[in-house]
Amino acid sequence: MKLYQNEISSATSRVRIALAFKGLTAEALPVSILGEDAESRQASYRSVNPQGLVPALLTDGGVLITQSLAIVEYLDEVQPEPPLLPDTAEGRAQARSIALAIAAEIHALLPPRIGLHLKAAFQADADAVAAWSRHWVGEGMAAVETMIAGRRNGAFAVGDRPGIADIFLFPQAISARRMGLDLARWPNIAEIVTKLETIPAFHENAPAPRK
Repeated sequence: MKLYQNEISSATSRVRIALAFKGLTAEALPVSILGEDAESRQASYRSVNPQGLVPALLTDGGVLITQSLAIVEYLDEVQPEPPLLPDTAEGRAQARSIALAIAAEIHALLPPRIGLHLKAAFQADADAVAAWSRHWVGEGMAAVETMIAGRRNGAFAVGDRPGIADIFLFPQAISARRMGLDLARWPNIAEIVTKLETIPAFHENAPAPRK
């Protein structure tokens, strides 16, 4: 397998965590994502992934899979152990709800292309873009905290083993902390992240800081 990735990307981090957790490997194909001239914005990469986003996984069978949730679930299907989804239909739906709340409602408002558009269309400076990101991360994480707290019945986001919900939660929480947001304001998230930081598959594949 080959993984088009960028180490600062929390979406890439999700897939790298899943690969490590499953004991799988993929050749890393770095794609730059910052700035107007980023490789992700060029026609050569758009021919790989029309959205111009990372990650994208090229399977051993030559099929390209985009979107981190689809990639993680693909890995869970081809390598069922250890499982990344709960045993019950309700548990699986809950785990996917948390993952999508992060991927679709928080992270979707944060990628570099959003910052570039805010600057171009609204003359937002770096401080304004950072304030935008902190606002949406804070609001979104508060909602995720409530989602977890309302049905939590184990050590992790959904149950007593790490899974898809945690794979999506961990990189976003690390990024939130780097923005200056105190995870203590979300006690369930803070407790779960502390546990996840002791698991090599998670802490070794956290998103790298922006330089």
